[in-house]
Amino acid sequence: MAGNKQKITDRVRHPLNRAERSSRIVRYVILCIFAVTMILPLLWMVTMSLKKNDTIFVYPPDILPREFNWSNYPIAMAQMHFNKSFAVTLFITVMSVIGQLLSCTLVGYAISRIKFPGRKIWFYLIVGSMMLPGMVGTIPTFMLFSKLKLINTFWPLIIPAFLGAPFYTFLLRQSFMGIPRFFDEAARIDGAGHLTILYKILLPMVKPTLMVIVIMAMQGSWNDYLGPLLYLHKQNLWPLSIAIKQFSSQYAVSWNLFMAGDLLYILPILIVFLLLQKYFMSGLGSLNSAALK
Repeated sequence: MAGNKQKITDRVRHPLNRAERSSRIVRYVILCIFAVTMILPLLWMVTMSLKKNDTIFVYPPDILPREFNWSNYPIAMAQMHFNKSFAVTLFITVMSVIGQLLSCTLVGYAISRIKFPGRKIWFYLIVGSMMLPGMVGTIPTFMLFSKLKLINTFWPLIIPAFLGAPFYTFLLRQSFMGIPRFFDEAARIDGAGHLTILYKILLPMVKPTLMVIVIMAMQGSWNDYLGPLLYLHKQNLWPLSIAIKQFSSQYAVSWNLFMAGDLLYILPILIVFLLLQKYFMSGLGSLNSAALK
């Protein structure tokens, strides 16, 4: 009798296992297709950066270069003044990340932990401003910095970061709301003020959220093209996003040098993301749990 039950159980399990295996294979195939779709442009960029310019658009196309022209990279670095442009880009990015962390942390803490008149109104205004396109304030901001004589300086790219970013403020506010208030009360009993509570107690608890903001703010500032194009007209002030246009003219584009410059441009931010990827994923998980609370 027991043997018959075991056979029936095995018959029931096998179809389920086969169905589960089939669905898992389908998921893996779909993920592999998406992965190839994401990686293929990067691989194509690498191969184009190692070709001669007259062999890029041959038919049939070559997957690998017929001859590896590593000299494209030093030529690209020289034409785009890579060292100078890299230093400018790094300076703007670091200052922007610091400014957004400071401003968004203070505002997020105030809205989530301090009770003051109009707190909900300020929160709704911040959420509402997230719905506005970023281009809305471009012309007024440019006119303001122009009247302040700040064109051809880095200030127009740095000052807005210290005025906060609605989305990052919202993320920090949600993370702070997920922390029980008895931590604040225990710290106040020991004589701690708001800044001590924020920097000694709350910020270590929302470290994953901070890492998400660091990565997103760094990527946004590093890839910014419109801001430097509007405010930095002198060539010695150009970041990498503007310096790349050295490889294109009205009549021709040196695609091999262009792709070599693009690869040099994205490589630093790609390395940073790969190093901080685990913090980014854990930060997204913590934000999800905070939203559920």
